[in-house]
Amino acid sequence: MSSSPPEGQRLFFALWPDAALQRTLYKVGRAIAPPGGKPMAMQNLHITLAFLGVIDAEGRACMEKTADAIRLPPFELTLDRTGFWPRPQVVWLGCSTVPPTLQTLAARLNGAMATCGLTPETRPYSPHLTVLRKARQGPRQLDINTVHWVVGDFVLVQSLTLPEGAQYQVVRRWPLAGQL
Repeated sequence: MSSSPPEGQRLFFALWPDAALQRTLYKVGRAIAPPGGKPMAMQNLHITLAFLGVIDAEGRACMEKTADAIRLPPFELTLDRTGFWPRPQVVWLGCSTVPPTLQTLAARLNGAMATCGLTPETRPYSPHLTVLRKARQGPRQLDINTVHWVVGDFVLVQSLTLPEGAQYQVVRRWPLAGQL
């Protein structure tokens, strides 16, 4: 685990697919993506649980302590729908039914943000996997091959802004314990 620079790190908690699932999700994303826009890099595909923003080492340690205390079982996530948000110009994959464990996980992380001196999200949690940014229109197709994802952990990710675009690095991982 690296130490934070004085200006802090841009961090978020996420569900992070393994390499095989990333390839599958990328193919589904490319199949539904309309012309134009900027596809998400395959290695950056994820579902955000809680966006922390730029935080210092103390805020990071507080949020990691919260994550250390989370005890939830693994769960299955079924990505079975697509969508488009015109204002942020995003085409996404999502689930028609949010597993209660996913809702609880996101709520616990978001709820701890105020305790750690961060600003929690006030909008209801809407799990989605962005496949295309700067989209001018919605997905090519609404029906997709359903993707089943057995979620066994969650991660803390650092977002680095590089000239070639955002690069995400997993900096820590927490297993979900128990039986599915």
